[in-house]
Amino acid sequence: MYKLLLVDDEEDVREGVVREVDWDAIGFEVVETAENGREALEMVERLQPDLVVTDIQMPFMNGLQLAEAIRERFPTIKLIILTGHDEFEYAQKAIKLHIDEYVLKPFSAQEVIHALLKVKAQIQEEVAHREDVQLLKEHYRKSMPVLKENFLATLMNRKLPRDEVYEKAANYGIDLSGNGYVVAVLSIDGVLIHEDDLENRSELAKSVSLKYSEDQALKYFALLNITEEIAEKHGLGLVFMHNDEVVVLGARESRDRDTTLQETMKMLEEVRQNVEKYLKFTLTVGIGTVMNDVTKISYSYEDAVLALDYRLILGNNRIICIDDVEKRAVEKIRFDDVKEHALTRCIKVGTNLEIRETMDELFQGIEGGVSVKDYQIYLLEILTCILKAAKDSNLNVDEVFGDNFVPFTEINKFTSLEEAKHWLVDLCANMMNHIATDRQYTYKNLVEMAKDYTKSHYHEGDININKVCGHLHISAGYFSSIFKKETKMTFVNYLNHIRMEAAKELLRSTDMKALEIAEKVGYADANYFSFSFRKNVGISPKEYRNNSEKGL
Repeated sequence: MYKLLLVDDEEDVREGVVREVDWDAIGFEVVETAENGREALEMVERLQPDLVVTDIQMPFMNGLQLAEAIRERFPTIKLIILTGHDEFEYAQKAIKLHIDEYVLKPFSAQEVIHALLKVKAQIQEEVAHREDVQLLKEHYRKSMPVLKENFLATLMNRKLPRDEVYEKAANYGIDLSGNGYVVAVLSIDGVLIHEDDLENRSELAKSVSLKYSEDQALKYFALLNITEEIAEKHGLGLVFMHNDEVVVLGARESRDRDTTLQETMKMLEEVRQNVEKYLKFTLTVGIGTVMNDVTKISYSYEDAVLALDYRLILGNNRIICIDDVEKRAVEKIRFDDVKEHALTRCIKVGTNLEIRETMDELFQGIEGGVSVKDYQIYLLEILTCILKAAKDSNLNVDEVFGDNFVPFTEINKFTSLEEAKHWLVDLCANMMNHIATDRQYTYKNLVEMAKDYTKSHYHEGDININKVCGHLHISAGYFSSIFKKETKMTFVNYLNHIRMEAAKELLRSTDMKALEIAEKVGYADANYFSFSFRKNVGISPKEYRNNSEKGL
Protein backbone atom coordinates (compact mmCIF):
# COMPACT_ATOMS: atom_id res chain seq x y z
CA MET A 1 0.00 0.00 0.00
CA TYR A 2 1.25 3.46 -0.91
CA LYS A 3 0.75 6.31 1.57
CA LEU A 4 -1.27 9.30 0.33
CA LEU A 5 -1.81 12.78 1.77
CA LEU A 6 -4.91 14.66 0.54
CA VAL A 7 -4.86 18.48 0.66
CA ASP A 8 -7.86 20.71 -0.10
CA ASP A 9 -9.35 23.68 1.74
CA GLU A 10 -12.91 22.52 1.01
CA GLU A 11 -14.05 19.97 3.56
CA ASP A 12 -16.73 18.51 1.32
CA VAL A 13 -14.14 17.91 -1.41
CA ARG A 14 -11.83 16.11 1.01
CA GLU A 15 -14.61 14.01 2.45
CA GLY A 16 -16.03 13.27 -0.99
CA VAL A 17 -12.71 12.05 -2.39
CA VAL A 18 -12.01 9.90 0.69
CA ARG A 19 -15.53 8.44 0.61
CA GLU A 20 -15.93 7.81 -3.12
CA VAL A 21 -12.64 6.09 -3.89
CA ASP A 22 -12.04 2.44 -2.98
CA TRP A 23 -8.49 3.02 -1.74
CA ASP A 24 -7.68 -0.59 -0.87
CA ALA A 25 -8.64 -1.73 -4.35
CA ILE A 26 -6.18 0.62 -6.04
CA GLY A 27 -3.36 0.12 -3.51
CA PHE A 28 -3.38 3.45 -1.65
CA GLU A 29 -3.98 4.46 1.96
CA VAL A 30 -5.02 8.00 2.92
CA VAL A 31 -2.80 8.55 5.94
CA GLU A 32 -3.97 12.13 6.60
CA THR A 33 -5.89 15.07 5.14
CA ALA A 34 -4.98 18.76 5.35
CA GLU A 35 -6.89 21.93 4.55
CA ASN A 36 -4.00 24.19 3.55
CA GLY A 37 -0.42 24.02 2.29
CA ARG A 38 1.29 24.93 5.55
CA GLU A 39 -0.52 22.27 7.50
CA ALA A 40 0.19 19.77 4.70
CA LEU A 41 3.93 20.56 4.70
CA GLU A 42 4.12 19.82 8.43
CA MET A 43 2.37 16.50 7.78
CA VAL A 44 4.72 15.67 4.90
CA GLU A 45 7.73 16.14 7.20
CA ARG A 46 6.17 13.85 9.78
CA LEU A 47 4.53 11.18 7.59
CA GLN A 48 6.77 11.04 4.48
CA PRO A 49 3.93 9.93 2.13
CA ASP A 50 4.47 8.40 -1.30
CA LEU A 51 1.97 10.73 -2.95
CA VAL A 52 0.48 14.16 -2.22
CA VAL A 53 -2.80 15.11 -3.91
CA THR A 54 -3.35 18.84 -3.55
CA ASP A 55 -5.62 21.64 -4.70
CA ILE A 56 -3.97 24.80 -6.06
CA GLN A 57 -6.05 27.57 -4.58
CA MET A 58 -5.80 27.32 -0.78
CA PRO A 59 -5.23 29.83 2.03
CA PHE A 60 -1.87 30.42 3.75
CA MET A 61 0.16 28.36 1.23
CA ASN A 62 -1.23 27.40 -2.17
CA GLY A 63 -0.75 24.07 -3.91
CA LEU A 64 2.09 25.20 -6.16
CA GLN A 65 4.02 26.66 -3.22
CA LEU A 66 3.47 23.39 -1.38
CA ALA A 67 4.62 21.43 -4.43
CA GLU A 68 7.74 23.59 -4.70
CA ALA A 69 8.60 23.01 -1.02
CA ILE A 70 8.05 19.25 -1.40
CA ARG A 71 10.14 19.06 -4.58
CA GLU A 72 12.99 20.86 -2.85
CA ARG A 73 13.04 18.75 0.32
CA PHE A 74 11.42 15.43 -0.67
CA PRO A 75 12.11 14.87 -4.39
CA THR A 76 10.88 11.24 -4.42
CA ILE A 77 7.31 12.15 -3.37
CA LYS A 78 4.83 12.12 -6.27
CA LEU A 79 2.45 15.04 -6.81
CA ILE A 80 -1.07 15.26 -8.25
CA ILE A 81 -2.62 18.71 -8.69
CA LEU A 82 -6.39 19.26 -8.34
CA THR A 83 -7.31 22.47 -10.14
CA GLY A 84 -10.03 24.35 -11.94
CA HIS A 85 -7.45 26.74 -13.39
CA ASP A 86 -5.99 26.32 -16.83
CA GLU A 87 -4.19 29.66 -17.11
CA PHE A 88 -0.77 29.62 -18.70
CA GLU A 89 1.03 30.90 -15.58
CA TYR A 90 -0.18 27.96 -13.52
CA ALA A 91 0.66 25.45 -16.25
CA GLN A 92 4.09 27.00 -16.74
CA LYS A 93 4.87 26.87 -13.02
CA ALA A 94 3.56 23.29 -12.72
CA ILE A 95 5.74 22.12 -15.62
CA LYS A 96 8.85 23.52 -13.92
CA LEU A 97 7.91 21.66 -10.75
CA HIS A 98 7.53 18.36 -12.64
CA ILE A 99 4.00 17.69 -11.41
CA ASP A 100 3.20 14.03 -12.06
CA GLU A 101 -0.53 14.29 -12.85
CA TYR A 102 -3.42 16.80 -13.01
CA VAL A 103 -7.14 16.42 -12.32
CA LEU A 104 -9.38 19.28 -13.47
CA LYS A 105 -12.28 20.41 -11.29
CA PRO A 106 -15.07 19.47 -11.25
CA PHE A 107 -13.93 15.87 -11.35
CA SER A 108 -15.48 12.46 -10.91
CA ALA A 109 -14.20 9.67 -8.70
CA GLN A 110 -13.22 7.77 -11.84
CA GLU A 111 -11.02 10.63 -13.02
CA VAL A 112 -9.25 10.72 -9.66
CA ILE A 113 -8.79 6.93 -9.75
CA HIS A 114 -7.40 7.15 -13.30
CA ALA A 115 -4.78 9.73 -12.18
CA LEU A 116 -3.90 7.69 -9.10
CA LEU A 117 -3.40 4.54 -11.15
CA LYS A 118 -1.15 6.39 -13.60
CA VAL A 119 1.02 7.65 -10.74
CA LYS A 120 1.01 4.21 -9.13
CA ALA A 121 2.26 2.79 -12.43
CA GLN A 122 5.05 5.40 -12.45
CA ILE A 123 6.08 4.41 -8.93
CA GLN A 124 6.04 0.71 -9.80
CA GLU A 125 7.96 1.34 -13.02
CA GLU A 126 10.65 3.23 -11.08
CA VAL A 127 10.85 0.43 -8.53
CA ALA A 128 11.01 -2.18 -11.30
CA HIS A 129 13.70 -0.20 -13.11
CA ARG A 130 15.85 -0.11 -9.99
CA GLU A 131 15.23 -3.81 -9.38
CA ASP A 132 15.57 -4.93 -13.02
CA VAL A 133 17.80 -7.98 -12.65
CA GLN A 134 18.90 -8.05 -16.29
CA LEU A 135 19.73 -4.36 -16.26
CA LEU A 136 21.60 -4.74 -13.00
CA LYS A 137 23.52 -7.69 -14.40
CA GLU A 138 24.51 -5.66 -17.45
CA HIS A 139 25.70 -2.76 -15.30
CA TYR A 140 27.50 -5.25 -13.07
CA ARG A 141 29.23 -6.84 -16.08
CA LYS A 142 30.39 -3.46 -17.38
CA SER A 143 31.58 -2.45 -13.92
CA MET A 144 33.41 -5.74 -13.31
CA PRO A 145 36.93 -4.47 -14.11
CA VAL A 146 36.52 -1.54 -11.72
CA LEU A 147 34.95 -3.71 -9.01
CA LYS A 148 37.74 -6.27 -9.40
CA GLU A 149 40.36 -3.52 -9.15
CA ASN A 150 38.68 -2.12 -6.02
CA PHE A 151 38.58 -5.58 -4.44
CA LEU A 152 42.26 -6.19 -5.08
CA ALA A 153 43.11 -2.75 -3.69
CA THR A 154 41.11 -3.52 -0.56
CA LEU A 155 42.81 -6.90 -0.27
CA MET A 156 46.19 -5.14 -0.26
CA ASN A 157 45.19 -2.43 2.19
CA ARG A 158 43.34 -4.22 4.95
CA LYS A 159 42.42 -7.55 6.42
CA LEU A 160 39.09 -8.92 5.16
CA PRO A 161 36.95 -11.73 6.60
CA ARG A 162 37.74 -15.09 5.00
CA ASP A 163 34.22 -15.68 3.67
CA GLU A 164 34.16 -12.22 2.06
CA VAL A 165 37.54 -12.80 0.39
CA TYR A 166 36.48 -16.09 -1.20
CA GLU A 167 33.01 -14.86 -2.16
CA LYS A 168 34.27 -11.74 -3.92
CA ALA A 169 37.19 -13.58 -5.50
CA ALA A 170 34.73 -16.07 -7.00
CA ASN A 171 32.49 -13.25 -8.26
CA TYR A 172 35.42 -11.59 -10.03
CA GLY A 173 36.89 -14.81 -11.43
CA ILE A 174 39.97 -14.75 -9.19
CA ASP A 175 41.42 -18.03 -7.96
CA LEU A 176 42.68 -17.57 -4.39
CA SER A 177 42.63 -21.21 -3.42
CA GLY A 178 45.91 -22.29 -1.87
CA ASN A 179 47.93 -22.61 1.30
CA GLY A 180 50.66 -20.05 0.71
CA TYR A 181 50.19 -16.40 -0.29
CA VAL A 182 52.89 -13.88 -1.12
CA VAL A 183 52.82 -10.36 -2.51
CA ALA A 184 55.54 -8.62 -4.53
CA VAL A 185 55.67 -4.94 -5.51
CA LEU A 186 57.56 -3.95 -8.68
CA SER A 187 58.86 -0.37 -8.68
CA ILE A 188 60.64 1.25 -11.66
CA ASP A 189 64.00 2.77 -10.72
CA GLY A 190 64.80 6.37 -11.44
CA VAL A 191 67.15 7.06 -14.36
CA LEU A 192 70.35 9.01 -13.79
CA ILE A 193 71.21 11.07 -16.87
CA HIS A 194 74.76 12.26 -17.48
CA GLU A 195 75.35 15.84 -18.55
CA ASP A 196 76.46 14.64 -21.96
CA ASP A 197 73.03 13.08 -22.46
CA LEU A 198 70.99 16.15 -21.50
CA GLU A 199 71.13 17.74 -24.94
CA ASN A 200 70.16 14.48 -26.59
CA ARG A 201 67.41 13.57 -24.10
CA SER A 202 64.51 14.63 -26.33
CA GLU A 203 65.89 12.55 -29.17
CA LEU A 204 66.51 9.61 -26.83
CA ALA A 205 62.94 9.81 -25.58
CA LYS A 206 61.70 9.51 -29.14
CA SER A 207 63.70 6.37 -29.75
CA VAL A 208 62.37 2.85 -29.37
CA SER A 209 63.82 2.68 -25.85
CA LEU A 210 61.66 3.67 -22.88
CA LYS A 211 64.73 4.31 -20.73
CA TYR A 212 64.70 8.08 -21.05
CA SER A 213 60.96 8.52 -21.49
CA GLU A 214 59.24 10.83 -19.02
CA ASP A 215 55.96 8.97 -19.49
CA GLN A 216 55.86 6.86 -16.31
CA ALA A 217 52.37 5.58 -17.11
CA LEU A 218 53.63 4.14 -20.38
CA LYS A 219 56.59 2.53 -18.64
CA TYR A 220 54.37 0.87 -16.04
CA PHE A 221 51.98 -0.30 -18.75
CA ALA A 222 54.90 -1.99 -20.53
CA LEU A 223 56.08 -3.48 -17.22
CA LEU A 224 52.56 -4.73 -16.49
CA ASN A 225 52.37 -6.48 -19.87
CA ILE A 226 55.70 -8.27 -19.45
CA THR A 227 54.89 -9.30 -15.88
CA GLU A 228 51.47 -10.64 -16.88
CA GLU A 229 52.99 -12.62 -19.73
CA ILE A 230 55.67 -14.26 -17.59
CA ALA A 231 53.34 -14.87 -14.61
CA GLU A 232 50.82 -16.54 -16.92
CA LYS A 233 53.56 -18.71 -18.44
CA HIS A 234 54.55 -19.98 -14.99
CA GLY A 235 50.99 -20.04 -13.66
CA LEU A 236 52.37 -18.12 -10.75
CA GLY A 237 50.27 -15.15 -9.80
CA LEU A 238 47.74 -12.42 -10.33
CA VAL A 239 49.21 -9.20 -11.75
CA PHE A 240 47.60 -5.75 -11.39
CA MET A 241 48.30 -2.06 -10.77
CA HIS A 242 47.98 -0.64 -7.27
CA ASN A 243 49.20 2.72 -5.97
CA ASP A 244 50.84 3.35 -9.35
CA GLU A 245 53.06 0.26 -9.10
CA VAL A 246 52.79 -3.27 -10.44
CA VAL A 247 51.75 -5.84 -7.84
CA VAL A 248 52.03 -9.63 -8.09
CA LEU A 249 49.84 -11.75 -5.81
CA GLY A 250 50.86 -15.38 -5.73
CA ALA A 251 48.67 -18.16 -4.34
CA ARG A 252 50.41 -21.55 -4.08
CA GLU A 253 49.19 -24.99 -3.06
CA SER A 254 52.29 -25.72 -1.01
CA ARG A 255 52.29 -24.76 2.66
CA ASP A 256 56.09 -24.71 2.58
CA ARG A 257 57.10 -21.05 2.74
CA ASP A 258 60.54 -21.61 1.22
CA THR A 259 59.08 -23.36 -1.83
CA THR A 260 56.52 -20.60 -2.38
CA LEU A 261 59.16 -17.93 -1.98
CA GLN A 262 61.69 -19.58 -4.30
CA GLU A 263 59.13 -20.10 -7.07
CA THR A 264 57.99 -16.47 -6.81
CA MET A 265 61.55 -15.11 -6.77
CA LYS A 266 62.48 -17.17 -9.85
CA MET A 267 59.55 -15.76 -11.82
CA LEU A 268 60.27 -12.18 -10.69
CA GLU A 269 63.94 -12.48 -11.60
CA GLU A 270 62.85 -13.43 -15.11
CA VAL A 271 60.67 -10.32 -15.19
CA ARG A 272 63.55 -8.13 -13.99
CA GLN A 273 65.92 -9.47 -16.64
CA ASN A 274 63.38 -9.12 -19.45
CA VAL A 275 62.60 -5.53 -18.49
CA GLU A 276 66.27 -4.58 -18.40
CA LYS A 277 67.00 -6.31 -21.71
CA TYR A 278 63.99 -5.27 -23.78
CA LEU A 279 62.61 -2.11 -22.14
CA LYS A 280 66.03 -0.70 -21.28
CA PHE A 281 65.17 0.42 -17.75
CA THR A 282 65.57 -1.25 -14.38
CA LEU A 283 63.24 -2.07 -11.53
CA THR A 284 63.48 -3.08 -7.91
CA VAL A 285 61.15 -5.73 -6.49
CA GLY A 286 60.05 -5.97 -2.88
CA ILE A 287 58.72 -9.35 -1.67
CA GLY A 288 56.67 -9.71 1.48
CA THR A 289 56.40 -12.53 3.98
CA VAL A 290 54.67 -15.72 2.84
CA MET A 291 51.32 -16.04 4.63
CA ASN A 292 49.44 -19.29 5.15
CA ASP A 293 46.13 -17.46 5.68
CA VAL A 294 44.25 -15.71 2.86
CA THR A 295 42.99 -13.07 5.31
CA LYS A 296 46.57 -11.92 5.91
CA ILE A 297 47.45 -11.01 2.32
CA SER A 298 47.53 -7.33 3.29
CA TYR A 299 50.36 -8.12 5.72
CA SER A 300 52.44 -9.56 2.90
CA TYR A 301 51.78 -6.44 0.80
CA GLU A 302 52.76 -4.23 3.74
CA ASP A 303 56.03 -6.16 4.07
CA ALA A 304 56.70 -5.96 0.32
CA VAL A 305 56.43 -2.16 0.43
CA LEU A 306 58.68 -2.15 3.49
CA ALA A 307 61.23 -4.30 1.64
CA LEU A 308 61.40 -1.69 -1.14
CA ASP A 309 62.62 0.87 1.40
CA TYR A 310 65.84 -1.15 1.78
CA ARG A 311 66.96 -0.24 -1.74
CA LEU A 312 68.33 2.95 -0.17
CA ILE A 313 70.86 0.67 1.54
CA LEU A 314 71.17 -2.23 -0.90
CA GLY A 315 70.79 -0.33 -4.17
CA ASN A 316 68.40 -0.57 -7.15
CA ASN A 317 67.85 -3.18 -9.84
CA ARG A 318 67.45 -6.14 -7.53
CA ILE A 319 64.92 -8.33 -5.70
CA ILE A 320 64.67 -7.63 -1.98
CA CYS A 321 62.90 -10.12 0.24
CA ILE A 322 61.71 -8.83 3.60
CA ASP A 323 62.71 -12.10 5.27
CA ASP A 324 66.32 -11.49 4.21
CA VAL A 325 66.60 -7.97 5.62
CA GLU A 326 64.40 -8.41 8.70
CA LYS A 327 64.98 -11.80 10.29
CA ARG A 328 61.88 -13.03 12.14
CA ALA A 329 61.72 -16.18 14.24
CA VAL A 330 57.93 -16.27 14.05
CA GLU A 331 55.21 -14.40 12.21
CA LYS A 332 55.08 -10.75 13.20
CA ILE A 333 52.15 -9.72 15.41
CA ARG A 334 50.42 -6.69 13.97
CA PHE A 335 48.02 -4.07 15.24
CA ASP A 336 46.73 -3.00 11.85
CA ASP A 337 44.17 -0.47 10.64
CA VAL A 338 41.33 -2.99 10.79
CA LYS A 339 42.04 -3.81 14.43
CA GLU A 340 42.42 -0.13 15.27
CA HIS A 341 39.12 0.74 13.59
CA ALA A 342 37.29 -2.12 15.33
CA LEU A 343 38.60 -1.12 18.77
CA THR A 344 37.94 2.60 18.22
CA ARG A 345 34.40 1.97 16.99
CA CYS A 346 33.72 -0.28 19.96
CA ILE A 347 34.97 2.30 22.47
CA LYS A 348 32.88 5.08 20.96
CA VAL A 349 29.59 3.31 20.19
CA GLY A 350 29.87 -0.29 21.43
CA THR A 351 28.78 -2.16 24.55
CA ASN A 352 30.76 -3.71 27.40
CA LEU A 353 30.17 -7.15 25.88
CA GLU A 354 31.49 -5.97 22.50
CA ILE A 355 34.60 -4.55 24.18
CA ARG A 356 35.36 -7.92 25.80
CA GLU A 357 34.78 -9.75 22.50
CA THR A 358 36.95 -7.27 20.57
CA MET A 359 39.77 -7.54 23.10
CA ASP A 360 39.56 -11.36 22.94
CA GLU A 361 40.01 -11.13 19.17
CA LEU A 362 43.00 -8.81 19.55
CA PHE A 363 44.75 -11.33 21.80
CA GLN A 364 43.63 -14.44 19.92
CA GLY A 365 46.28 -16.43 18.08
CA ILE A 366 49.36 -14.62 19.38
CA GLU A 367 52.10 -17.19 19.03
CA GLY A 368 54.13 -18.24 22.03
CA GLY A 369 57.42 -17.66 20.22
CA VAL A 370 56.95 -13.89 20.05
CA SER A 371 59.48 -12.01 22.15
CA VAL A 372 58.56 -10.08 25.28
CA LYS A 373 59.53 -6.85 23.50
CA ASP A 374 57.18 -7.63 20.60
CA TYR A 375 54.38 -8.29 23.10
CA GLN A 376 55.07 -4.98 24.78
CA ILE A 377 55.11 -3.08 21.48
CA TYR A 378 51.78 -4.70 20.55
CA LEU A 379 50.30 -3.64 23.90
CA LEU A 380 51.67 -0.13 23.40
CA GLU A 381 49.94 0.06 20.01
CA ILE A 382 46.62 -1.00 21.58
CA LEU A 383 47.08 1.48 24.40
CA THR A 384 47.94 4.28 21.96
CA CYS A 385 44.72 3.53 20.05
CA ILE A 386 42.73 3.78 23.30
CA LEU A 387 44.34 7.10 24.22
CA LYS A 388 43.74 8.47 20.71
CA ALA A 389 40.07 7.55 21.07
CA ALA A 390 40.03 9.43 24.38
CA LYS A 391 41.56 12.48 22.70
CA ASP A 392 39.13 12.31 19.76
CA SER A 393 36.25 12.19 22.26
CA ASN A 394 37.62 15.22 24.15
CA LEU A 395 37.94 13.23 27.36
CA ASN A 396 40.04 14.46 30.26
CA VAL A 397 42.43 11.52 30.82
CA ASP A 398 43.14 12.49 34.45
CA GLU A 399 39.42 12.71 35.13
CA VAL A 400 38.70 9.36 33.46
CA PHE A 401 41.66 7.32 34.73
CA GLY A 402 42.83 9.26 37.78
CA ASP A 403 45.69 11.69 38.47
CA ASN A 404 48.25 8.92 38.98
CA PHE A 405 47.55 7.22 35.68
CA VAL A 406 50.90 6.45 33.97
CA PRO A 407 49.79 3.97 31.29
CA PHE A 408 53.08 3.16 29.58
CA THR A 409 54.78 2.11 32.81
CA GLU A 410 51.92 -0.26 33.66
CA ILE A 411 52.80 -2.50 30.71
CA ASN A 412 56.07 -3.58 32.36
CA LYS A 413 54.21 -4.80 35.47
CA PHE A 414 52.08 -7.47 33.81
CA THR A 415 53.03 -11.08 34.45
CA SER A 416 50.68 -12.51 31.80
CA LEU A 417 48.78 -11.52 28.68
CA GLU A 418 45.51 -12.33 30.43
CA GLU A 419 46.34 -9.75 33.10
CA ALA A 420 47.14 -7.15 30.43
CA LYS A 421 43.90 -7.95 28.58
CA HIS A 422 41.75 -7.46 31.70
CA TRP A 423 43.49 -4.14 32.38
CA LEU A 424 42.81 -2.92 28.83
CA VAL A 425 39.16 -4.06 29.01
CA ASP A 426 38.70 -2.06 32.22
CA LEU A 427 40.29 1.02 30.62
CA CYS A 428 37.96 0.78 27.62
CA ALA A 429 34.86 0.17 29.73
CA ASN A 430 35.68 3.21 31.86
CA MET A 431 36.13 5.33 28.75
CA MET A 432 32.88 4.06 27.23
CA ASN A 433 30.93 5.11 30.31
CA HIS A 434 32.43 8.61 30.22
CA ILE A 435 31.83 8.94 26.46
CA ALA A 436 28.21 7.83 26.84
CA THR A 437 27.69 10.29 29.69
CA ASP A 438 29.30 13.13 27.76
CA ARG A 439 27.28 12.30 24.66
CA GLN A 440 24.05 12.34 26.62
CA TYR A 441 25.08 15.64 28.18
CA THR A 442 25.88 17.01 24.71
CA TYR A 443 22.49 15.90 23.41
CA LYS A 444 20.68 17.48 26.33
CA ASN A 445 22.79 20.62 26.07
CA LEU A 446 22.10 21.01 22.34
CA VAL A 447 18.38 20.48 22.86
CA GLU A 448 18.32 22.98 25.72
CA MET A 449 20.18 25.54 23.61
CA ALA A 450 17.70 24.93 20.78
CA LYS A 451 14.79 25.39 23.18
CA ASP A 452 16.29 28.59 24.59
CA TYR A 453 16.88 29.97 21.10
CA THR A 454 13.35 29.02 20.05
CA LYS A 455 11.82 30.64 23.12
CA SER A 456 13.74 33.84 22.36
CA HIS A 457 12.90 33.91 18.64
CA TYR A 458 9.52 32.15 18.26
CA HIS A 459 7.95 35.55 17.50
CA GLU A 460 10.02 35.79 14.29
CA GLY A 461 8.06 34.60 11.28
CA ASP A 462 11.05 33.05 9.53
CA ILE A 463 12.29 30.86 12.39
CA ASN A 464 12.64 27.22 11.30
CA ILE A 465 14.79 24.18 11.90
CA ASN A 466 17.48 25.37 9.47
CA LYS A 467 17.82 28.69 11.27
CA VAL A 468 18.16 26.95 14.64
CA CYS A 469 20.74 24.54 13.23
CA GLY A 470 22.69 27.44 11.75
CA HIS A 471 22.78 29.02 15.20
CA LEU A 472 23.97 25.76 16.76
CA HIS A 473 26.39 24.97 13.87
CA ILE A 474 25.03 21.45 13.35
CA SER A 475 23.25 19.67 10.51
CA ALA A 476 19.45 19.53 10.35
CA GLY A 477 19.44 15.72 10.05
CA TYR A 478 21.54 15.28 13.18
CA PHE A 479 19.52 17.86 15.11
CA SER A 480 16.15 16.42 14.10
CA SER A 481 17.00 12.97 15.42
CA ILE A 482 18.38 14.08 18.79
CA PHE A 483 15.64 16.69 19.32
CA LYS A 484 12.92 14.10 18.76
CA LYS A 485 14.77 11.58 20.92
CA GLU A 486 15.08 14.01 23.84
CA THR A 487 11.71 15.79 23.62
CA LYS A 488 9.51 13.04 22.09
CA MET A 489 8.25 15.58 19.50
CA THR A 490 9.42 17.14 16.26
CA PHE A 491 10.87 20.65 16.22
CA VAL A 492 7.86 21.94 14.24
CA ASN A 493 5.50 20.60 16.90
CA TYR A 494 7.65 22.15 19.64
CA LEU A 495 7.64 25.54 17.90
CA ASN A 496 3.85 25.37 17.53
CA HIS A 497 3.56 24.43 21.20
CA ILE A 498 5.66 27.43 22.28
CA ARG A 499 3.66 29.77 20.08
CA MET A 500 0.33 28.42 21.30
CA GLU A 501 1.35 28.71 24.95
CA ALA A 502 2.50 32.30 24.37
CA ALA A 503 -0.75 33.08 22.55
CA LYS A 504 -2.84 31.62 25.37
CA GLU A 505 -0.94 33.69 27.92
CA LEU A 506 -1.54 36.88 25.92
CA LEU A 507 -5.21 36.01 25.51
CA ARG A 508 -5.53 35.51 29.26
CA SER A 509 -3.52 38.51 30.45
CA THR A 510 -4.05 41.22 27.80
CA ASP A 511 -6.82 42.76 25.74
CA MET A 512 -4.74 42.64 22.56
CA LYS A 513 -6.59 41.77 19.37
CA ALA A 514 -6.06 38.43 17.65
CA LEU A 515 -4.16 40.19 14.84
CA GLU A 516 -1.70 41.71 17.31
CA ILE A 517 -1.26 38.43 19.18
CA ALA A 518 -0.66 36.62 15.88
CA GLU A 519 2.22 39.01 15.10
CA LYS A 520 3.57 38.71 18.64
CA VAL A 521 3.87 34.93 18.39
CA GLY A 522 5.31 34.73 14.87
CA TYR A 523 2.31 34.51 12.54
CA ALA A 524 2.24 36.98 9.65
CA ASP A 525 -1.27 35.84 8.75
CA ALA A 526 -3.92 36.34 11.46
CA ASN A 527 -6.27 33.90 9.76
CA TYR A 528 -3.66 31.16 9.79
CA PHE A 529 -3.00 31.94 13.46
CA SER A 530 -6.69 31.43 14.20
CA PHE A 531 -6.71 28.24 12.15
CA SER A 532 -3.64 26.86 13.97
CA PHE A 533 -5.00 27.90 17.37
CA ARG A 534 -8.28 26.08 16.79
CA LYS A 535 -6.39 23.06 15.44
CA ASN A 536 -4.12 22.86 18.49
CA VAL A 537 -6.38 24.10 21.31
CA GLY A 538 -9.74 22.94 20.01
CA ILE A 539 -11.46 26.34 20.15
CA SER A 540 -10.96 29.76 18.56
CA PRO A 541 -8.83 32.49 20.24
CA LYS A 542 -12.00 34.47 20.98
CA GLU A 543 -13.65 31.47 22.63
CA TYR A 544 -10.51 30.80 24.66
CA ARG A 545 -10.44 34.41 25.94
CA ASN A 546 -14.14 34.32 26.85
CA ASN A 547 -13.69 31.05 28.74
CA SER A 548 -10.66 32.47 30.59
CA GLU A 549 -12.62 35.55 31.64
CA LYS A 550 -15.39 33.29 32.95
CA GLY A 551 -12.85 31.19 34.85
CA LEU A 552 -13.45 28.12 32.69
